[in-house]
Amino acid sequence: PYHTVRWHFHPEYELHQIVATKGRYFVGDFIGEFEIGNLVLAGPNLPHNWISEVPEGQSVPLRCRLVQFSEEFIGGAIATFPELGAVSPLLDLSRRGVLFSNSVSRQVMPLLAEITHAYGVHRI
Repeated sequence: PYHTVRWHFHPEYELHQIVATKGRYFVGDFIGEFEIGNLVLAGPNLPHNWISEVPEGQSVPLRCRLVQFSEEFIGGAIATFPELGAVSPLLDLSRRGVLFSNSVSRQVMPLLAEITHAYGVHRI
C-alpha cells in the first residue's frame, strides 16, 4: 500500500485502469478484488481506494493510469457536442462506480497509455 493514498474522494470523475499488480479495491459501498486490466469509472465525491498486494520492500513503478475530469468539463463538452449526451447515463451510474468489461478495458488501455505522451488537443 502507498502510505499517502487512503480512502478518499474528490469532485472530479476518475477513470482508473490497473496496469500492474492485483489487490483489493473499495469504491463507495463496494469491496472487490482487482487485477491487471480492471477499468473503473468513479463519479464525483465517491469514496474510493485501491490497495495492491505488493511484498514488503518491493515497489511497482506504474500500477495504474487514470484520468480525472470535472463535471464542468464534461458538461461543456456535452453542450458543445450533443452526440456526447449518450454518455450521460454512464455518468449517472458512475456516482456508485462502474466496472467495465474486459473487452472495453482492452480497447481503452492503449488510449490511456497514449495520453501520457500526448499534448494539446490530442490529450482530450
